[in-house]
Formats: sequence, structure tokens, C-alpha cells
Amino acid sequence: MILPTDLKQFINDNLKQNINTLALKKNPFVAYEWSWVLNQIQAKQKAEKKLPTWFANNDIVFPNTLSIEQTSSEALAKFKSELVSGEKLIDLTGGFGVDAFYFAKRFKKVVHCEFQEDLSAIVQHNFRVLNVENIETISGDSISHLEQSTENFDWIYIDPARRDDKKTKVFLLKDCTPNVVELQEFLFEKSEHILIKVAPLLDISSILNELSNVKAIYAIGLQNEVKELLIVLQRDFTEEPDLIAVNISNDGRIHQDVFSLNDDSNSQLSLPLNYLYEPFSSYLKLGSYNSIAAKFKVQKLHKHSHLYTSNELIDFPGRSFKIEQIVPYNKKDIKFLENTKCNITTRNFPLKVEEIRKKHKIKDGGDLYAFFTTDLNNDKIVVICKKITTNN
Repeated sequence: MILPTDLKQFINDNLKQNINTLALKKNPFVAYEWSWVLNQIQAKQKAEKKLPTWFANNDIVFPNTLSIEQTSSEALAKFKSELVSGEKLIDLTGGFGVDAFYFAKRFKKVVHCEFQEDLSAIVQHNFRVLNVENIETISGDSISHLEQSTENFDWIYIDPARRDDKKTKVFLLKDCTPNVVELQEFLFEKSEHILIKVAPLLDISSILNELSNVKAIYAIGLQNEVKELLIVLQRDFTEEPDLIAVNISNDGRIHQDVFSLNDDSNSQLSLPLNYLYEPFSSYLKLGSYNSIAAKFKVQKLHKHSHLYTSNELIDFPGRSFKIEQIVPYNKKDIKFLENTKCNITTRNFPLKVEEIRKKHKIKDGGDLYAFFTTDLNNDKIVVICKKITTNN
């Protein structure tokens, strides 16, 4: 897998090129299939922001672009690695190896299991060129390997595939592959701690119904987009799990707050005051709407709106706005928005953003922000704001 110098140069020289245009040209490398060369370029393009360590190393070999799309970003892998530590960890669904790379910084030994033989070989090569010496790569069925192994591990990490045999998305853990619900008892024979990564579309309550010994569930957001849920299992743990919301910002700043499973806090309702707040999506994913109000001493606009307000500006985990104007939602009162640029958000409102834009002729962009929502009196209102620039 050692790439010749001229091929590495060619890949780097064409990172800004359109792949479809490049595909029409003649392959200058007779020893390599043209489709493989093009894949190296396209995969490296996708890795530039997501995987800067891999992008920066010219000796890295990339798998198909789907593997790059499905892998964790470095920011998320680094965060995950800081939740665990010990002597040995086994990654049962290794993929491109980004998570294993960061786990290796926290453990003396990491075992990377990958069912696809060609991907496993690529990962082994890449670990070598990245000077990682404490990861063992194994190709084949990871559960069979674990069954036959005499080793025990401090942590087991698993990222079950979320598509069935027909490649359709599934919405329950028991329908993912491997089936961690069915395997949980066996996995606890091999480790006291299990870390499971699942897609954000999975429902928190269904996770808790399917799994036992859940110690914590993390909703992880990257730049205000929920990317994954992490489930921490601990053998014999029977207490109430923590719900932990995390958002990692562009500059690496991390917002993190812990909420209880039962969102039984009292939240006060209020008409819009001086400031409006929209929580990070990871905070909303956990469903701790009342706990957010209680924790940050803000009021909600409506029981189901999940927008918050206060008289004094606070450091809030999400977007913060200065309220400029509040108008009833009707054609007459929002006519001033026609043919102007405005950023629109809807919360607890009957129309979608595109429907509002079309109906009221509002263009996208600009410095104004309009929240179409419902207030405590069940009246439809539009809250006109200016965004407050923060480090969020």
C-alpha cells in the first residue's frame, strides 16, 4: 500500500477538482485502476475538515467514500476517548479506525475488529504510517473473536449498523447489527463497561426500555447538529442514569450539562421579555425542557415551544437573541417582512419555514431573525430578534 511519490503528488494537486470532470480524463497511472485513484481524491476531499490528521498525512490510504462518511469525526472521537480509560479496550465495529486511534491514547492496548478484510488492511497500514503501535487489527467477525478469546477488557466499544439486510434504516437497537440487546449479557462476561454509539434518530425512552444497567446517555452535538448518542453501560448498575447534553463548537469549546431522567422540574411560562434563547439541538434531544428552564433560571414561552426568555442576558447553551419586536401572526402585522431578508425559525407553529417564506415573500439571510411560535396564551406570534454573537 506504499503510494509512489508521483501518485501522492497527483492526489494532492487534484483535491480541488470536480471528480466527474476528472473521471473523463485518461489514467496516468497504469499500475492503478482509475476508479481507485479517483476514490483516493474524493475520499481525501471529504476528510479535509472531518479528519485533519488523516488528511495531512500523504501516506494515508483511503477506503471507499461511504466509510469516510460513516466514520466519527476527530472532534467526536477525541471527546469519546476522554470518557474511558484503562489497560485494554476492544472496538467490535472498528471501521476506518478513527475512534480506535483516539482510544489508543487512553489505553495500553486497543483491539480493532473489522469484518471487511480490505478495510482492515487499509486501517492496519494507516496506523503504521501514523506511528500507532498499541492497536491490534483483526479481520473477521468480532463477536466470534470475542467468544473465542480468553482476554477480558476494561471497555468494550460497539457501533452497531443501523440498516437491515434490505439497507433500510431501523429505529430500535434490537434491529441493529450486531444486536447489542441480545448480546448485552455476553458482553458483560468480557467487560464491566460497555460504550455504545447509536444514531441520533433513536429514541431515548426506547433505548432505556431495551437495555439494562444504563449509567448514562450522552447526546453529542457538533456545531449545533446532533451527530450521535453514546450509551454507557456498567455491569450491575441499577441507579437512575444521567442524561448528558454536549455541544462541541467550531473553536473546540464544549458545553456540557447533566440532567436527570425524570424531567419533573417546574418551569415558569412568560411572554417574551428582553432576550430569547434557543437551546442547542443536543439539549433538546434529551427532552429535558423543564430542567433547562430551572437550571438556567429562564422562562418558557409555551409548554410546547421550547424557546426561553429572560430580562437579563445570561450565558445560555445555545443561540441567544436580543428581542427587537413582537407582533401577532397575521398578514397585516408581518407585512413589513415582505421582500426583506430574514432568518426564520419555527417552534410549535403550524407552518413550515418554506411555507412561511412562500406565503409572505420573505427571503433568506440578513441580520434579522424571526421566530414563528406560540405564546403562553396559545396565540401565534412572531418574535423579531438580533443575534447576540457569543463563543457558542
